[in-house]
Amino acid sequence: MLRKTVEIATPGTRLSVALGQLVIERPEQPRASVPIEDLGVLVVDDGRASYTQAVFIECLAAGATIIVTGRDHLPAGMMLPLAGHHTLTERHRAQADAGEPLKKRLWQALVAAKLRQQGRLLAQVHGHDGGLTALAGRVRSGDPDNLEAQGAQRYWPRLFGRDFRRDRAASDANALLNYGYAIVRAAVARALVAAGLIPSLGVWHHNRGNAFCLADDMLEPWRPFVDARVRALVVADAPVPTLDDRPTRAALLAIFNDTMRIGGKRWPLLLGIEQSAASLARAMLANDRTALLLPESLALQPDLVDDDAA
Repeated sequence: MLRKTVEIATPGTRLSVALGQLVIERPEQPRASVPIEDLGVLVVDDGRASYTQAVFIECLAAGATIIVTGRDHLPAGMMLPLAGHHTLTERHRAQADAGEPLKKRLWQALVAAKLRQQGRLLAQVHGHDGGLTALAGRVRSGDPDNLEAQGAQRYWPRLFGRDFRRDRAASDANALLNYGYAIVRAAVARALVAAGLIPSLGVWHHNRGNAFCLADDMLEPWRPFVDARVRALVVADAPVPTLDDRPTRAALLAIFNDTMRIGGKRWPLLLGIEQSAASLARAMLANDRTALLLPESLALQPDLVDDDAA
């Protein structure tokens, strides 16, 4: 079932639950409701919003992720359901016992998949992949040559212009990228927990203060889906839209409805992330990197292709 992403942004909204429904009451607007079982991600982007305790309990019990944003509209925190897979202990043990050779091979697969996705996006935009597909084929176990970083040097100037720099503190297209990555990261973390994995135990990221190292690992090949959305929003010679613009946020949140291929089948992106997380758990259990399923295609966004693309 494709779960919904719901954003709460009207100032002064009150949230409650009744009869399995998330009840949404907004000033001077009709009362609305959404079946809680249909929720995948609930984004609360209203500093004046109020909610009953039951909203958190019922949404989490149904498997939804709750994201609360700050004044800059970027996610400030999230709540994940604790209910995991029915073989939770077995999967936790396999993850904790995973050796360095397996983790390096998994990271190799993640980096190569990211580079291939970046190459697909550049090919859609310009008609050529900037050499990233070939670069993906050269990634070795653990990426000792840091081809991920080499790919970034080719990728960003080609995607957003030669003067663009990936800067997490910048307020241009970078702010849109930050928002999109944070939303997809939350979905990845939710999928990992549902698959019976510990999101803090990464295969490559290992910051002691990061509770979502594994989510950051798994996020890598999904980033280009966000990049494609942002590229479609950023029009040459026009002001870059900001996160204060609700339609801009809505366009980024709609990413979960994008159709992609994974495991030889077509899925909405949110379900594709779930398939990938479940395959990672199988890879851990079998000590087999080839069990990991990663995205095989990239959705083409409207108005994405340059006029001079081949």
